[in-house]
Amino acid sequence: MPDYIKDPVRIEEESFKQIKALTDLSGFDEQQQQVVMRLVHTCGNPDIAQQVKISSEAIAKGIKAIENRLSIYCDVEMVKQGLTKRYLNVEPKCFLNHPSVAEKAKENSETRTMTALQYWGEDIYDGIAIIGNAPTALFRLLENIKQGKAKPALVIGIPVGFVGAAESKEYLWQQYQSLGIECITIVGRTGGSALAAGAFNTLVRLQRGLRF
Repeated sequence: MPDYIKDPVRIEEESFKQIKALTDLSGFDEQQQQVVMRLVHTCGNPDIAQQVKISSEAIAKGIKAIENRLSIYCDVEMVKQGLTKRYLNVEPKCFLNHPSVAEKAKENSETRTMTALQYWGEDIYDGIAIIGNAPTALFRLLENIKQGKAKPALVIGIPVGFVGAAESKEYLWQQYQSLGIECITIVGRTGGSALAAGAFNTLVRLQRGLRF
């Protein structure tokens, strides 16, 4: 058994020391670098920094939403459970397991994550939407925004997969300005609940003045 570090503070310090040395953070401002480093830490791959896209007002709008205790919606429970709730004054919401979602999704021949978005309602206005699993949920969210329905201030869109993931995130990045939203995403197939939650948790840290 090799010797290993047990102290959590030392582990975090050493982790981010290595991340800063191994990751190309050029092109990101100081706050954006915090998000990128957290994403690198989450997946253990410094090269992912080249795929991270953060719109110019994304962090500011995210922090404002947190400060104003606005709604936070998640596509799946894994994202919701990954959020640092001890710093939040609102309970994040996820309707994937709503009693009627499965039946309605079957009737409409669509994924449950798509159907669950109909329960978000206007409460999402100026809040934060976090999509970390389902490309179909991101597509549906963007469809709703395009149709003029209540929209979040910030979309953290980092779904994972081989069907629709890259396409949904590319559309988000190409269209966020015309849709009137800010966004954080990782282009390509890479994504997942842990990365989406990690991006949000960085905003919570920044709102409280915490940095790596």
